[in-house]
Amino acid sequence: MTKFSNKKSLGQNFLTNENIARQIVMSANLTSSNNVIEIGPGEGILTKHLAGSGAHVLAIEIDQRLIESLKKNFENIEIIEGDILKIDLPRLIEGNNFENYKVVANLPYYITSKIIRLLLETKYPPSGMILMVQKEVGERIIALDGKESLLSISVKFYADPEILFEVPRENFDPTPEVDSVVIKIKRKNNPPEADASEFFRLVRAGFSAKRKMLVNNLADLGHPKAELLDILKKAGLESTIRAEKLSVEDWVKLCNNFQLK
Repeated sequence: MTKFSNKKSLGQNFLTNENIARQIVMSANLTSSNNVIEIGPGEGILTKHLAGSGAHVLAIEIDQRLIESLKKNFENIEIIEGDILKIDLPRLIEGNNFENYKVVANLPYYITSKIIRLLLETKYPPSGMILMVQKEVGERIIALDGKESLLSISVKFYADPEILFEVPRENFDPTPEVDSVVIKIKRKNNPPEADASEFFRLVRAGFSAKRKMLVNNLADLGHPKAELLDILKKAGLESTIRAEKLSVEDWVKLCNNFQLK
C-alpha cells in the first residue's frame, strides 16, 4: 500500500495499529448489505478493513494528496474530495442511495464536536456511529464524571452513546499528546417528545455560563426570575441546580413547561 509522506496533514493523527483498526471496524457489525461513510480515511488503515467487510463504502477526504493514494489502493470504493462540514451531505447521501447508513471514522480532534452535531442533526442521520475521538471528549459525551455538557446533552437527545475501548497515544503517527477512545453512538428509535429547536435554545442558554445556577442563565431568555423558579419547580428541579446536573429527561420536562407559559 502506498504510504503518504507528510504525516502532519491538516491536523490529523493517523492510526498505525492494524489490530485496533480491525477492532474498530468489527465494532460496526458491518455486512454486505450495509452502507458506510468513512470521514477522513487518511492513509486508509480503516478503509482497508471497511472494504474487506463487503459493505458499500463512501469515504470523504479533504486532502487531495491523500486522495490520490486512496484511489490507487481502493478501486472498489467511492472516494469523495471535500470538507465534511461544508459538503452538501443530504445531497451526497441521496445521490448515492445512502439514506440508510452507518459512520466509521477517526475524527480530527479539533472538529470532533462539530462533526458529531452535524451527523446527528442532518436530514439523513446515520443509524449508528463508531468514532475514535480524544479520550477527554469521549468521556465528556458519556459524562462519566456526572457532569453533563452541551455536547453530551446534544448527543443523548438523539442517541445512546457508550465508550467501547481506549486507544493509547502511541498507536498514532504523529504521536498526539493525549490518548483516544472509540465510542459507539446508536440512534434512538424514539427521540424525546420535544421541539428540537426550542429544546436546544433552552439548553444553550442553560450552559451559557456553567458556574452560574441554571435559573440565572435562563434569565437571559427574558423571563422574570419568579416565573423561572416556578417553571423549575413544576419540572421537579431545585432552584439552585446547575445545568450540568440535568439529564435529557430533565431538559425535556423543562422545555415542555416553558412552552406552557
